[in-house]
Amino acid sequence: MTFLVEMKGIDKRFPGVHALKSVQFDLRAGEVHALMGENGAGKSTLMKIMSGIYARDGGKMLVDGKPVAPDSPRAAQDLGIGIIHQELSLMNDLTAAQNVLIGREPRRRFGRLDEAALNEKVSEIFASLNLDMDPRTQVSTQTIARQQLIEIAKTLSYNPRVLIMDEPTAALNDVEISELFALVDKLKADGVGIVYISHRMDEIKRIADRVTVLRDGAYIDTVDAADTPLPKIIQLMVGREVTQETPDIPNTAENPVALEVRNLTRGKDVQNVSFDVRKGEILGFAGLMGAGRTETARLIFGADTRDSGEILIAGQSVNVRSPADAVACGVGYLSEDRKHFGLAVDMTVRANIAMTNLSKFTNKAGILDENAMKKTAADYIERLGIRTPSDRQDVRLLSGGNQQKVVIAKWLLRDCDVLIFDEPTRGIDIGAKSEIYALLEDLAAQGRAIIVISSELPEVLRLSHRIAVMCEGRMTGIINRTDATQENIMELATQTAKIKETTQ
Repeated sequence: MTFLVEMKGIDKRFPGVHALKSVQFDLRAGEVHALMGENGAGKSTLMKIMSGIYARDGGKMLVDGKPVAPDSPRAAQDLGIGIIHQELSLMNDLTAAQNVLIGREPRRRFGRLDEAALNEKVSEIFASLNLDMDPRTQVSTQTIARQQLIEIAKTLSYNPRVLIMDEPTAALNDVEISELFALVDKLKADGVGIVYISHRMDEIKRIADRVTVLRDGAYIDTVDAADTPLPKIIQLMVGREVTQETPDIPNTAENPVALEVRNLTRGKDVQNVSFDVRKGEILGFAGLMGAGRTETARLIFGADTRDSGEILIAGQSVNVRSPADAVACGVGYLSEDRKHFGLAVDMTVRANIAMTNLSKFTNKAGILDENAMKKTAADYIERLGIRTPSDRQDVRLLSGGNQQKVVIAKWLLRDCDVLIFDEPTRGIDIGAKSEIYALLEDLAAQGRAIIVISSELPEVLRLSHRIAVMCEGRMTGIINRTDATQENIMELATQTAKIKETTQ
């Protein structure tokens, strides 16, 4: 049969990295073909070649059986290939509508922009995606989850025949994921071929027809999704069996309180939020998009200014006016947006790990001890399993999951007493995920107080001693792990009506 896209013997090298080694992949019309592998396996690199972002060093690519070599995203779009990136590519200072139709805006006479027509057209696109958003809203004001939906709308506006979805659900909650999957089913029925990259194993059985596995830049196998058990797919990905047992959680109810928040408020985003976290405890935060979880974390860390409320560290009230104040108080924050707030992407792995604690590597004359930095970076690279050719590698050349590990290393080095992890496993494969879970549990065992914000309910249930649930800026309940289920968490996460009743 003729494939929509076929890739044979694809080879790609970067400085110090042989990213793809004679890789093969093909896609049929009207199917979802999942591309699986650990971080650094070469998935995103292969798709960037398909979508014209990278040039291949070897091999060939065919579209409808004809050899092609797209040398730019626009050339790939002309071939009917669209990509939704794991790392967002939006322009924050423009509106949602301007981003969706950038370069294709409706014009009036003499080339003047027709804002009304632009907003109307994008409103129709949003409506087709069940996305409730004003097209005039500025992208920078939206959460990562909503920016992800804008990115999806932008790509679909080109009506692609081939759609590459790289971690499309990483920032979405269960309701939004269900809506996205309904859209995928519609696209399949229309004959669109979809390449689907995800580390969420439960999605593969739900959505994929076939699965291709890469490992360390090499092709491993292609299997039918329906006929292949998930443990087999995981074993193909990592080359070993991965156990996912839920550990016993020690009782921390009598431990001293490390962080207490009283009536924290900022406009409508965060309203009278109160909770505490004890030493040795992992407090999970659950809620739908717009619930206020990230906004609450940013207030605690001083990234935004609170209107009112009190923050106490080890029982002492503190005035956190900036991230520097928070760090000085022993609070660390791993942002959900590692690219913009967690990393200096054009600096090395070594520099990024050291940057939160430079005084540790600086002598009295203000000169950095590069040997000490190198040794420390090597320790964390080994401890976290960061895949990099060396600690001198620029962070921008690492895979998304390995970038996340560098951010975690940075805060571990700072030795904070309170750590806030916002979507800590976003874009991280299942093998690395279990390593991150073990790391968080080890930190809790050492007496650190940990907040984990996650859109994945199984992750919250897996890690947390207690689970705080938010809805529309308010805390709607805190559940002990022994009493928590996905159902009662979702009930609290959708208590809009009850919230309104209490404010009348």
